[in-house]
Amino acid sequence: MLIVGLTGGIVSGKTTVAEIFRQLGAQVIDADQIAHTIICPGESAWQEIVDYFGEGILESNLHINRKELGKIVFSDREKLAILNKITHPKITAVIKQKIEELKKNYGRDLICIIDAPLLFEAQLEEMMDKIIVVYIGKEEQLKRLLLRDNLSKEDALRRIESQIPMEKKLSLADYVINNSFSREQTGKQVRRIWKELKQYLNRK
Repeated sequence: MLIVGLTGGIVSGKTTVAEIFRQLGAQVIDADQIAHTIICPGESAWQEIVDYFGEGILESNLHINRKELGKIVFSDREKLAILNKITHPKITAVIKQKIEELKKNYGRDLICIIDAPLLFEAQLEEMMDKIIVVYIGKEEQLKRLLLRDNLSKEDALRRIESQIPMEKKLSLADYVINNSFSREQTGKQVRRIWKELKQYLNRK
């Protein structure tokens, strides 16, 4: 089994890349989806987050208002670090559990993609056999984020800067996908990497 980390900057198009890998035959574990699950009422991180950030972040149905929480943590690095300290170990534990389940069900002939925006921030890289970084230029990244989340330019820049710099991520990557162009061009890059991953798996 080959475990491949897929990461990149915010709005770089990791979800699109992960979906292409899924279509090619990979199993994909989505760290964002896990993060959303563990902060639901009754789940492992919910109480710790409410204890620290207060009930003002809750909606009427007791779900955490992620937009409100985002406003708090992306304007205060210390609070962001505390949120990450609560959630990252729990996300990592679920990822490890899912990997073990896949090993039992599929054996060694499997490529598992860990789609994790904060792969380096959560120190998940040690679990990976290979790492793929999805890249877009900073101007395009800012434009996409403003369009997607309806943020002010200042808030958008804060969110971008809250992550490890792209230069650092690129230096740690085994493969880089430039997602600045068409889906077809992205697909060509993904298929080339898939072929190399299959070859690596066969030699492993």
